[in-house]
Amino acid sequence: MSIGILAHNVGTLPYAELAARVASYRFNYVQLALSKAISDVDCSLGKLSPGLANSIAEAFDRNGVGIPVLGCYVSLIELDDEKFRHNVDRFKEHLRMARHFGTAIVATETGVPDTDQHDRYSKRLKSAVGELVEEAEKWGVLIGLEAANRHLISTAPQLAELIEEFPSSNIGVVLDPCNLMTQNNYERQHEVMQEAFRLLGNRVVSIHAKDIQVDARGKLETVSSGRGMLDYRMFMELVKQYKPMVHMTLEGVDIEHMKFSRDFVLQRRLDI
Repeated sequence: MSIGILAHNVGTLPYAELAARVASYRFNYVQLALSKAISDVDCSLGKLSPGLANSIAEAFDRNGVGIPVLGCYVSLIELDDEKFRHNVDRFKEHLRMARHFGTAIVATETGVPDTDQHDRYSKRLKSAVGELVEEAEKWGVLIGLEAANRHLISTAPQLAELIEEFPSSNIGVVLDPCNLMTQNNYERQHEVMQEAFRLLGNRVVSIHAKDIQVDARGKLETVSSGRGMLDYRMFMELVKQYKPMVHMTLEGVDIEHMKFSRDFVLQRRLDI
């Protein structure tokens, strides 16, 4: 059993150097967000190719690091037509190139509304997901949707409802229980986690791992795994019950705490 990390948590570097750096911290795989992690190649819309993808994947493979998930964190609810088109096209390009990176999953959250125009944002999201599902089905790859606090899709029930509207096997879920915690529900963390796995567990394609704590002002904040109050025993039990051996990726961890969080999560997985 192994643990991965978001590649850009290690740094934004030339991709060969990044691959070596990830391996030096003893991670076996990454979720790779090209625009956040790679500094020496232009990976903007229109620049990806099978050759570029192969070159990046080969650099990671030489260091014993896999790329099971591509991150393409774009807003799928942009009201500006030009920005919306750019974001959807960028995600579609990632879907087309995913297998050349050695993966079949492209992940994103949905986007953070900046006004109260809920109906307009919802229409944008459904339009985007419809296009992305069609593209994913063409190429035999998966869309990994993630619910996250403050985003248009912020709860497990909302994500389950969205998926229900698109009856496609090519929609999967990236599940991060900490992203479902809010100031109002964190004291019911067990209920929140159980609901998320009950509603979404059969669709999970990847898990993100971090932690939560309450700061000196009583405000909820996220921290790296093992440094907060998330019930990791229950978390790991639910993972084992619904998706044993799923890729689990550390998120929101700095270099200082990287070894501790890696060992903490790995041990908790082994203990269950």
